[in-house]
Amino acid sequence: MHNPIFKGVEFDTFLHEAGANRFNMTPRKWIEATNAIGIISKAGRNGGTFAHKDIAFEFGSWISPVFKLYLITEYQRLKESENDPMLGEWNVKRVLSKVNYTIHTDAVRDFIIPKMDIEREKLYAYADEADMLNIALWRCTAKQWREANPEHAKKGLNIRDTASINELVVLANLESFNAELLKRNMDKATRYTCLHEMAQQQLFRLNNIDAEKSFRKLNSSNHKMLKYN
Repeated sequence: MHNPIFKGVEFDTFLHEAGANRFNMTPRKWIEATNAIGIISKAGRNGGTFAHKDIAFEFGSWISPVFKLYLITEYQRLKESENDPMLGEWNVKRVLSKVNYTIHTDAVRDFIIPKMDIEREKLYAYADEADMLNIALWRCTAKQWREANPEHAKKGLNIRDTASINELVVLANLESFNAELLKRNMDKATRYTCLHEMAQQQLFRLNNIDAEKSFRKLNSSNHKMLKYN
């Protein structure tokens, strides 16, 4: 495929002689006889045989069944990822999901938790604020999304994993904005109104600017319309 000057006749000779007691092959002999490329053999100090990674993979597969199995498994994983747009964008989405996450959780810790007396309420404070953002953007909580999308949930995916890049950009903005609203001691209902309005405006603009990367929407019936109080 990659060597137009390869001597196929010499290769056929080696192929017929292989297995005979008199047959002997060295990298240097192979290179000189067939005009092989992708492999270099050096004698003397610091010498050795060096090969292109394609050849190295083939050699490794020949001497180690375990290595060959790893190679096959990794190839299949990469092809599955390549053929699945959701998996292909997974890492990018994870990074976007975490952009302002710490800012948001720190604000919850500093401005909501201290006002709570009941320990159980403190445990749910972070999830409650996260779900408020989910509803502002997607109009459903994380739990409602899992119930509406059981197949995705079985694969370990959540509402943020299946979101578009545009939505995750807006979500990062919501986390930062909500942290600022918490600092201003604004009540939850007012914060939700501001966040929902911001989410809808930003998402509309981003989708219009970058329509080809817009959210591949799940069935609209999967998203319940909610009013957050």
